[in-house]
Amino acid sequence: MTNNPLARLAELGQSPWYDFITRDLMKSGELKRLIDEDGLQGMTSNPTIFEKAIAGSSHYDDDIRRLSAAGQTPQAIFESIAVADVRSACDVFRPLYDRTEGEHGLVSLEVSPGIANNTEATTNEARRLWKEVNRPNAMIKIPGTQAGLGAISACLADGVSINVTLLFSLQRYTEVIEAFFTGVEQRVEAGKPVDHLRSVASFFVSRVDGKVDPLLDKVGDPDGIRGKAAIANACMAYSLFEQRFSDARWSRLQSRGVKVQRPLWASTSTKDKRYSDIYYVEALIAKNTVNTLPPATFDAYKDHGNPMIRIYEGITRAPAELAALAKSGIDLAKVTAELEVEGVASFAKSYESLLAGIEAKAGALAAH
Repeated sequence: MTNNPLARLAELGQSPWYDFITRDLMKSGELKRLIDEDGLQGMTSNPTIFEKAIAGSSHYDDDIRRLSAAGQTPQAIFESIAVADVRSACDVFRPLYDRTEGEHGLVSLEVSPGIANNTEATTNEARRLWKEVNRPNAMIKIPGTQAGLGAISACLADGVSINVTLLFSLQRYTEVIEAFFTGVEQRVEAGKPVDHLRSVASFFVSRVDGKVDPLLDKVGDPDGIRGKAAIANACMAYSLFEQRFSDARWSRLQSRGVKVQRPLWASTSTKDKRYSDIYYVEALIAKNTVNTLPPATFDAYKDHGNPMIRIYEGITRAPAELAALAKSGIDLAKVTAELEVEGVASFAKSYESLLAGIEAKAGALAAH
């Protein structure tokens, strides 16, 4: 048994992933070290992460200068950079992926958030990016919007591994599980291979408290549920996962070689300083799950994490906590619907900002 809390997460059945990507991670050997020493098992990216990576370093300047001089648009430049980084990360993770027969070592790249409400455009872009990256351990991220559901099924049926992102509500998660089943059933019925196919469903956590807690502060929080809604919501999602992935429909798919769609806990950094910096990690340790951690939370957990499976305690408490939330006059369904819209808008804003930054950088580099 290891003394590293991050590696102990894996022993308990939860995969720690890194919610960050930058070229220097791969080039410096730091990513390999995280895998070898800290038990890192995967990586996620999104427009906000790439915006920070590209704007905050000179690692991409040569690419921007070269591609801009060749007449590439900012969007094409970004895609070239993102695909190259994801390929590189996939290659570093490849020994882990091969050793675990595809269970671990996965790296995610997101479709443009600007098309999150367009099923056909999302489907086409996901297929195209999957081919562009051309690595078996890549995953394409599709936002779990209403329009995203059809794209999720279509891409899984095509053999594209999918990370469903921006999930906030139990209702939407129910629909995402259905979309997963539909897609893999179509692939199985067509007699196509499923051994490489992987999927995760990314349930966002701390953002729920970020929205609910101020509302509770206004009503006085008579039942003392501040800071509990997000974890209760995620616990109910895990309970649903266990129900749906143990029924007869799933058993039939599993017997054909389909791999489980694991819940992934996203947005697990602590935004409110009144809570522990590993608050959202400790509460949601569970088998068959992923937790994608930004660097600061990853380091904090390595330093003082105490891994134990606590999720069943949370599942026991969740119905009463959510009932108390409703009693206080807060409509969680309304809150999570707003969070989905805001999440798509936030990533779209980051994407536009990223493209503007690339354009400005290209201009500055051309002037020197």
